[in-house]
Amino acid sequence: MALPSCHSLASPFFNSIKSTKKPFRNCRFSVQNCMSHPNDSPKLVLQVKEKLEKDYPSLPVGKNGRDDEEMILWFLKDRKFSVDEAVAKLTKAIKWRQEFSVSELSEESVKGVAETGKAYLHDFLDIKGRPVLVVVASKHIPSKHDHVENEKLCTFLVEKALSKLPPGKEEILGLFDLRGFGTENADLTFLTFLFDVFYYYYPKRLGEVLFVEAPFVFKPFWQLVKPLVKHYASLVKFCSVETVRKEYFTEATLPVNFRN
Repeated sequence: MALPSCHSLASPFFNSIKSTKKPFRNCRFSVQNCMSHPNDSPKLVLQVKEKLEKDYPSLPVGKNGRDDEEMILWFLKDRKFSVDEAVAKLTKAIKWRQEFSVSELSEESVKGVAETGKAYLHDFLDIKGRPVLVVVASKHIPSKHDHVENEKLCTFLVEKALSKLPPGKEEILGLFDLRGFGTENADLTFLTFLFDVFYYYYPKRLGEVLFVEAPFVFKPFWQLVKPLVKHYASLVKFCSVETVRKEYFTEATLPVNFRN
């Protein structure tokens, strides 16, 4: 698998910062092969497609493969239409999907870890029409749960959320219920894994992240994570349950665990 394995964060959790992975690379793009006019898109998609076929013929084809024009266009947009950078990022993403067997993930394959209730895809969209991934932090116990299974559940839920995107919508909402969060729930490497997934493999799909009712003990943990996730930290909003109720859902669409 392309990403490092997730290990639990020992208590006191702020002593483990030295063992975490390196921060994201700087998101820069070259002027060469960079176009931004939408009329150039078909030509640039073809260039990426031909380059992938020539340089990486062993990569799979079909949906989410090296000839998936919709996927190619998305990564071109993410890389500000730099062909070379889109090819590099796409290659990494396609290889990861292949190595992690993303296409084989199913409700049955993640059933065991999903039954913990630590994360799920909400049945309703938020008021902005975004699929909602809910994480219940108090149910995530790194010392008891297998890190690979956690990663599989995470990836499966992201895939499922993207499949629920309404026409014209491109982003999803991450909703972290931090009530009851304690040091035993802190998992620095897994949280950076989650943001890495969105940066490398699902770019520009995470529209906003809500940290709901964050307790005092969560604050120093977030201060360690924040530098690692770079610009993704700007997507995070600390808020109350009341804010979730009033600003993100209707009474009929509110997730059950936010009704009380």
